[in-house]
Amino acid sequence: MLELDGSHGEGGGQIVRTALALSSLTGTPFKITNIRKGRDKPGLKPQHLMCIKALQKLCGAVSEGNEQGSLDLTFYPKQIKGGNFELDIGTAGSITLVMQAVLLPALFADKPSRLTIIGGTDTDFAMPMDYFTEVLLPHLKLWCQKLEVKILRRGYNPAGQGKVEIFIKPMIKRSTFQTFDAFAEEVRSKIKPFKLSAQGKLQLIRGVSHASKSLEEAKVAERQSHAAQQALSKATEVRIRSEYSDSASPGSGITVWAIYSKLNGEVEYEEPIRLGADGLGKRGLPAESVGRSAAERLLKSMDSRAPVDSKLADNLIPFLALVGGELLLEEFSNHTLTNIDVVKEFLGTEFDIDKNLRTIKTKQRA
Repeated sequence: MLELDGSHGEGGGQIVRTALALSSLTGTPFKITNIRKGRDKPGLKPQHLMCIKALQKLCGAVSEGNEQGSLDLTFYPKQIKGGNFELDIGTAGSITLVMQAVLLPALFADKPSRLTIIGGTDTDFAMPMDYFTEVLLPHLKLWCQKLEVKILRRGYNPAGQGKVEIFIKPMIKRSTFQTFDAFAEEVRSKIKPFKLSAQGKLQLIRGVSHASKSLEEAKVAERQSHAAQQALSKATEVRIRSEYSDSASPGSGITVWAIYSKLNGEVEYEEPIRLGADGLGKRGLPAESVGRSAAERLLKSMDSRAPVDSKLADNLIPFLALVGGELLLEEFSNHTLTNIDVVKEFLGTEFDIDKNLRTIKTKQRA
């Protein structure tokens, strides 16, 4: 059994989520202590408990210490079966953070999975659903037969109650391989290594500006969108749609992403090249400021000349460890470095990290 220190690195829930995903995939049980020990409210939060509950349904996992506020957790995974599940976080806890624990094993389940998750779609300290769908998931389309996401209802703080449906049809089944090494070899034979080392040629910028219907009269979504478009229009063609939805709490947000061609000189990339950024509305913060700040963050990522923004980097690390390759990052975040350490514990993958050049490369396997 692996033993992990939850206060290591960034010391937050990222360690728990990544450990749950890799444990379920490898079949390796683990015990983690000091969970979120340095936070104002340490221990497991509702969204972490929902990760555990989801994996109990997805792969029959057994756990000890899965209570709100618990500093210790022991987790025993079983076969990844898949299926249809509805999960209610019960708060505005982030749906995308739950998916950080569930997505990787669900990609290799015995059968398709349809997950209906209720919680926060656009919240602080988590990638919004539009970033998850438009920036992260395009990199994983070739990892399975089908991968679809529908945002059925937005969920903002404090009530949440957003609703998302995610459908995953696996291409490779983990249970058909007696050992993880045999499974990993099959994955590497079907999926090419990452080679994200340049941006390519900028094609256009797209985005979604959204708000609750209670803010429609104030045209909050349009004001966010207009401010972002003004800031981005000198870079290239910009298309940002505005939308409103019924939601349990008033709120708004915007996600913008830059799309690059797959051709850069004579190099053709297998992966899409997308950079993303977002802004979240808050009471007292003008809608124009929300849109403008998202645009400025995207421009910063674009100016870095890197094809992987800081938020995408930490999400790609477990997948990079499986198939190998290299990434050029906008910057190294604590989440990325912590994820690298957790991946090493479960998979034994070694990385060449150059913080000056902002590159991560997997070392050649013996």
